[in-house]
Parts: sequence; C-alpha cells; structure tokens
Amino acid sequence: MVHDTLSPDSASPAPPPSWTVSTRDRASSFAVLLVVAMIAAGVAAPFFVPRAALQDLFFILTMLTLAQCWNLLAGYAGLVSVGQQAFVGFGAYIMSAAVILSGLNPIVAIMLGGLAAMMLSVPTAFFVFRLHGAYFAIGTWVIAEVVRLSLAQWKALGGGTGTSLPSGITRDLPGARLAADWLSVRPAQAADMVCYWLALLLAFAAIGFAYRLLRSKQGLGLAAVRDNREAARSVGIDPNRIKFAVYLAAAFVTGLTGALIYLQKARISPDAAFSVTDWTAYVIFIVVIGGIGTIEGPIVGVIVFFILQKLFADYGSWYLLVLGLLGIAVMLFAPRGLWGLFTERTGLQLFPVRRILAGGPLTKTIKGGPHG
Repeated sequence: MVHDTLSPDSASPAPPPSWTVSTRDRASSFAVLLVVAMIAAGVAAPFFVPRAALQDLFFILTMLTLAQCWNLLAGYAGLVSVGQQAFVGFGAYIMSAAVILSGLNPIVAIMLGGLAAMMLSVPTAFFVFRLHGAYFAIGTWVIAEVVRLSLAQWKALGGGTGTSLPSGITRDLPGARLAADWLSVRPAQAADMVCYWLALLLAFAAIGFAYRLLRSKQGLGLAAVRDNREAARSVGIDPNRIKFAVYLAAAFVTGLTGALIYLQKARISPDAAFSVTDWTAYVIFIVVIGGIGTIEGPIVGVIVFFILQKLFADYGSWYLLVLGLLGIAVMLFAPRGLWGLFTERTGLQLFPVRRILAGGPLTKTIKGGPHG
C-alpha cells in the first residue's frame, strides 16, 4: 500500500481572503493625540489667560457646540433648520425660571433647560417632519417665532423686556467659591472660569457624540437616508425614526448650550434669546464656510468667524456685508467649505468617518504577464 505524503504547504490550505472595513488612518491617530493636548490646554487655560480672553473662549466654544448640532442636522440628516433659536431660547428661559422661581442650583437648572428643549422638539418634529426642503426650513422658523411670542407673555420673567438672574447666582456654581479661594481671584472671575469649563466640556462632548454616532451603524444609516431616502428604506432603515432621534439629540444639546450662555450673561429677554441672527444665521455661516458634513468644518468656521468679528465688528453694517461676501465666495469657489478644499488638496482628515474597504485577495503582478 502506498501512502501519499502531503507537503506542509498542501496540508494546511491558506485561509480565505478576508475584507475589513475601517475608518482610521494615520491622520486620525495623530488627531487623538491632538485632541488630548487640546483638552489639557483647554482645562489649564483659565490659569494663564486674562478674564477677557476667557470670555472670548467661552463664546468660541458655545458657538462651536451650536454649529456642531446644526451640522449634524443639515450635514448628515439633511434637515436644514432655520429655527434652532427656538431651542436656545427655550432652554435659556427654563433655566432662568428654575433659578428665579424655584431657586434651583444653576447646574440642575441647565440640565432642565436641555431636557425642556428636547421635550419641545417632540411636538415640533410632529409638525415639521411633514414638510420637506424649503418648507421644512420655514416651518422651523415659524415655530421658533411662536415659542418666542409665547414666552414674551411670561410676566414672571419680565414679559417682553426680559429679566435678570439673581445677583451672584453664578457664584453658586460648583467649584466657583473653591476657585476664588485657591486662585485668589474675584468671585465674578471664578464664575467665568467655571462657565468656561462647562462650555469646554459641552463642546468636546458634542464633537465626541457626533464622531461616535457617525462611525456607528446608526451613522451609516443616517448617511444613507441623507443620500437617498427611498434606497435607505428599501434596505430596512426607517428614515423618520433615525431623523427623529438626531433631531431630539440636537435639540437637547442646543438647549443645554442656550441655558449655559444665558447663565453666563445673567440676563435674558425674548428678542435676545430667540435671535435668528445670533443663534441660527451665524451658526449656518460658520458651518458653510468651514465645511458642511464634516466634523472639522465647524471648528475651522468658528475660528474664521471669531477673527472676522474681532476685525469688523466695529464697522456696523460693513461687518455683515463682509460676512455675506465671504459666504458667497466660499460657496462659489469652495462648495465643500474651507476644510473641504483643504482635504481635497491634501487628503487629510482628522475625524474620518468614511468607510474604507481593505483586505481581500492579494494580486500579484507576474513579469511578462498581462501587467508586465
């Protein structure tokens, strides 16, 4: 009897080729280190920068958070809203009511403001989700005006003229007194430091939430709904459910941000809290010039916006004219925004969310063959 002997190579067949899906690259690994460094620098900033600079940083961080929320709606869910001021103002008013009328701790009041904004988004979504395109945008603005006019009748909070928070309310923020004692600063400056840290936490939480969502299966479904609603439905994705979830999340974070902004301002009025220019038009400008549909875009946009504001804010209507001209120029020559233009030239993405298919069968080029 003759036994066949198998060579080691033939005895253990090679495993079948496998495909892997990845969103990481070298730039994203570098971005992790960059984010950690930015968080450390941001936490330490109040110990080294003057109070005026700290207030500027607070403005940048809160506008960045609002921009990330709007970008999540418009850039990824296809929900172009011009009524986000409804959630800013409603969250701010609920926070003010909780502090003035109920005497709650400011941190608890901020959380209530965010939850109230999210609750407001439920009936809002019931109406505006029946609209599409420009009608959706107009519908969100109309609802924001209805909310503004309704709260302007709230006499306990000053009616149409608004009201101020109790004197020294920000001093009750956790850590404010501790910062004042340890750093030997005035209570008002210590309160600004705590508000800044809260804004820093909120901004990084918004960025982290958006990045985590877009890298998940739900984020892939969200992109599918944005690109082709009917095709997404055909593969088992419920467009209304996923858009509703994103709409609620954006309203919650927007409400938190509005509550924090007006806690720091210590005064609220309907016209200021529901300003379409401050809380929607500027936010849209930030996202558009930075790059809609990217996480990096609002970061670039808010920096450009802040620089322009510092340079031209004293020129009245010329300031708005410069913003408008810049917005038109970017839309004409860089439709994907400044970050999109940079990415096209360099291929660099700090927060990549696109899926990259890698692996599979290895192909060899044989000398003298068809590819030789």
